[in-house]
Amino acid sequence: MHPVLLNFIGEELLQKNYFHAVLEATKSIYKRIQKLTLLKLDGTRLIEVALSTNNPYLIINNLSSESEINEQKGFVKLLSGITSMFRNPTAHEPKIEWTVSKEDAIDLFTIISFAHRKLDQVQVVQQA
Repeated sequence: MHPVLLNFIGEELLQKNYFHAVLEATKSIYKRIQKLTLLKLDGTRLIEVALSTNNPYLIINNLSSESEINEQKGFVKLLSGITSMFRNPTAHEPKIEWTVSKEDAIDLFTIISFAHRKLDQVQVVQQA
């Protein structure tokens, strides 16, 4: 597990509170992107603006080929998907009505750890 992620969810993991661990895990991505870009946006809008292929704040490669542009776009879709599938339900639904299994939480933590490793190597090309 990526250390940034563990810092965000350690307490919830000790309590086996997977619902809130998932919510905090997703927040770790937004907080990291906000710190890197100084953007005040959140969620999908933050991701789309920060990692745009037209006027990006952050790039995960040089954006010098169609494959690199596709990779950047894919990263945006991956992070946006995490927002729609995990952050939004845990932020807007009561815990008693939206179950998060241990297995789903662990799988998400793996994906978010991957995203943090990508952000470890990101190039900051502009800040707000």
